[in-house]
Amino acid sequence: MGEERVLRELNRWEQELASYVSNDFEKLYEMWIQEQFHKFPKVIQQRFFNSVDQWLIYTYTFLQGTQTQNDAYARLLQVGRTYDESINTVEDLQTLSIEKQTYLAHQQVAKNRLYSFVQGGTAGSGGWLLLGVDIPLMVGLNLRTIQLIGTSFGYNMHNPIEMLLALKIFHAGALPKRLRYQAWEELKEAVREYDSIMMDHDTLTDPTWAEQPLKSIFKTLAIVLFRKKMMQGIPLMSIGIGAAMNYKTAKDVSDFATRFYQYRTLHTANK
Repeated sequence: MGEERVLRELNRWEQELASYVSNDFEKLYEMWIQEQFHKFPKVIQQRFFNSVDQWLIYTYTFLQGTQTQNDAYARLLQVGRTYDESINTVEDLQTLSIEKQTYLAHQQVAKNRLYSFVQGGTAGSGGWLLLGVDIPLMVGLNLRTIQLIGTSFGYNMHNPIEMLLALKIFHAGALPKRLRYQAWEELKEAVREYDSIMMDHDTLTDPTWAEQPLKSIFKTLAIVLFRKKMMQGIPLMSIGIGAAMNYKTAKDVSDFATRFYQYRTLHTANK
């Protein structure tokens, strides 16, 4: 019954993703972004994507080596043992029902959204230093959450293939909604062709990701613009913009990641 319930929810979510239709403004915006980006020489474009890829990989591996993340993995195993005392390793979590795995993942998602909300609000209230570290912190928080969601479903996130999948999930979840369904289909194909992921790997980011830096710039400009509008000495508008946008990104990425690992678990079980 639990698997059937999760499958229904997953199918409903997937249908909503597939049926999303871009409005005229989104289409014009996408055309403008692509037009501006393609003005750069291909060598510069490739260098940009390679730099972003390397930064994401470095951030992912750095997070995996932190004591905070290791402690989080240990807590997940401890909670897992309350369901099954024989659980000793991350892979043992795969023996739990998908509803219990999803519950473990939702605990991590709730924390990430709270952290992202606070971090965004802090960036909106502070100076240029806090604004400057906003993007790295936001990326780090969301990658950390994907690692914990994957672990909740019993996958060893230290595995290089799992790392590539997690980075692709982050890329897909952070895309505008109109582009997520295609990325979702590509990830489903990656699950079916799991053993060839490393061979097929070229780049993680592509021109569809070009909107993300621009969105971050718009957020920074909005925070700076409203920073002088104080209420009792507090820039509430700037804090609200930073908190709301980071919360939305965290929600989009964590929802996408949870649905992916649910799909993967069901797909593996039905093989």
